[in-house]
Amino acid sequence: MKILLVSTYELGRQPFGVASAAAWLVRAGHEVRSIDTSREAFSPELFRDAEMIAFHLPMHTATRLAAPLIAQARQANHDAHICCFGLYAPLNESYLRQLGVHSLLGGEFEAQLVHLAAGNSAKPVSLERLNFITPDRTSFPGLDRYAKLRIGGEQKLAGYTEASRGCKHRCRHCPIVNVYDGRFRVVQADVVLADIRQQVEAGAAHITFGDPDFWNGPAHAMRIVEALHENFPRVTYDATIKVEHLRKHAGLLPALKRTGCVFVTSAVESIDDAVLARLEKGHTREDFLWVVREFRSQCLALSPTFIAFTPWTELEDYRQLLAAIDELDLIENVSPVQLALRLLIPSGSRLLELKDIPLTDFDECALLWRWRHSDPQVDRVAERALKIAAMPGSRRELFGRFWQLAEGRPWQSPPDLVARATIPFLDEPWYC
Repeated sequence: MKILLVSTYELGRQPFGVASAAAWLVRAGHEVRSIDTSREAFSPELFRDAEMIAFHLPMHTATRLAAPLIAQARQANHDAHICCFGLYAPLNESYLRQLGVHSLLGGEFEAQLVHLAAGNSAKPVSLERLNFITPDRTSFPGLDRYAKLRIGGEQKLAGYTEASRGCKHRCRHCPIVNVYDGRFRVVQADVVLADIRQQVEAGAAHITFGDPDFWNGPAHAMRIVEALHENFPRVTYDATIKVEHLRKHAGLLPALKRTGCVFVTSAVESIDDAVLARLEKGHTREDFLWVVREFRSQCLALSPTFIAFTPWTELEDYRQLLAAIDELDLIENVSPVQLALRLLIPSGSRLLELKDIPLTDFDECALLWRWRHSDPQVDRVAERALKIAAMPGSRRELFGRFWQLAEGRPWQSPPDLVARATIPFLDEPWYC
């Protein structure tokens, strides 16, 4: 069967999910082509010859970008089987069915794609434990077309892989919960290392681990980075780890530093304990402050992410967030979009269990529940903050604009204690 796999957006990374699916389908004897529309020219003509067209939907933005392409695929090729796979496929079943999608696959999708391509039935959501194989990245553009690590005034080609999927936690706002419900699945270490090797051979000098939480299985994760450092001692990496895990497993932080970790992304979300409790994040404001101090002592860089605006965030709370980032000297560590994000409530979210969210309606095209803050001024500030996040300028310059917006007065910039060049970051500007 001729199969076209389509990726629309994955934070500027070469997509692991599509590469993994391609490997499984090629092994099963199919003719597979993968395309990343965020990084290469795309023509609807590509749809014409495919017998199956499968769109990877790992995140909200990817799903919205896929919608018009699905319509084009249906128009260009009425006979092709249209499939969507990935985390956001089952979450948006009703909408995707209306677009003409035939099959939706979530969770551990690789084996189910093979079943589907063979003409058999497939499980909409599968959490079976798979024996993974090395992803097939041969169809993608080179790594020089993707996000790069910026560090020390230089840039490095960055690869991307995953050591696990799902999450053993059930944070109320997280879409992973709707599919995995507190479970996670590992990618075998030898497969992760083989995937890293092929990307290093393609020029990668840095690897991003895209696991929802790298320390859901800390022993598994640390075995991989120890092997990474042993085999490629000059290759650096970054990972995403919960505040809760960073504090619980603080004894592993020196090993992160020793094995080449240059920064850790952590979903702090809020510095308000009441909001954190509603989100069931599993950490407190004090835990976050502890992690900041501990990272400084270990000479590790922390990249905190936030949900700046929630139904429970008052303007004073937003001011306090900005003040805390300033006082903790984290301005250069925080991507500007993190100071503008609004709580996203997708279909089926556990947030809908709460009684105090001022919902208006479900916007099917935007794939989210709309909500209004009880104070209209908060919504106006949120709208202006999002525009600021999209402006050109350094992180310090944009922080000054956020400060002016919230406080109504100029920000008094302190001495630049940490030079931008010393804080590593990936140069993809957007987030979700």
